[in-house]
Amino acid sequence: MIRFHKEGYKIIIIALFISISGILLAENLIDLPWLVKAIQILILAFLIIILQFFRNPKRIAPLNDAVLVAPVDGKVVVIEEVEEPEYFKEKKLQVSIFMSPINVHVTRYAMSGVVKYSKYHPGKYLVAWHPKASTENERTTIVLENKTFGEVLYRQIAGALAKRIVNYAKEGSSVIQGEDAGFIKFGSRVDLYLPIGTKLNVSLGDKVKGGTQIIAEK
Repeated sequence: MIRFHKEGYKIIIIALFISISGILLAENLIDLPWLVKAIQILILAFLIIILQFFRNPKRIAPLNDAVLVAPVDGKVVVIEEVEEPEYFKEKKLQVSIFMSPINVHVTRYAMSGVVKYSKYHPGKYLVAWHPKASTENERTTIVLENKTFGEVLYRQIAGALAKRIVNYAKEGSSVIQGEDAGFIKFGSRVDLYLPIGTKLNVSLGDKVKGGTQIIAEK
């Protein structure tokens, strides 16, 4: 059975209403059968896109403090050592995962631990792969801590189409690896900042599966 994320319930209901109305109006107001079918096919395609975007498949995380799982579905587009300017203010290993509109857009906790920091930043809507997207786009920054990895930062970044970031992480709360951490609507990316020397299990260009696939380990 297909599950949908709660952030999409309102949009799905609206899309369903619009789709049914559009199909009925085309049937009753247009006399050309081929045009009616074409319009109805386009409406159904629109509804399918909305439904697949908000799907929320059940994932089972390894629940292992010595590994990190991918926080989202998508493609690894950045692996490099960089200066993290907001929280650590020192060099970290950055791993960025880009989500296309057809990916599952649920954000999941990469590890179990305590939320040490959670902050929202308004900003621009540059394309998600732009070099300045990490510091200039709308984004949220979250830092998790556990005894094995220490502090790990992840950043939800809005893209050119993403107009809303949902973040459930609250400072001081305990979270569980693989659980729902938020949602990014309509395309974007997530950056991870890991301790230098962290062993990665992914390479540039790899496609990853959020909540289950191990991308790094101690």
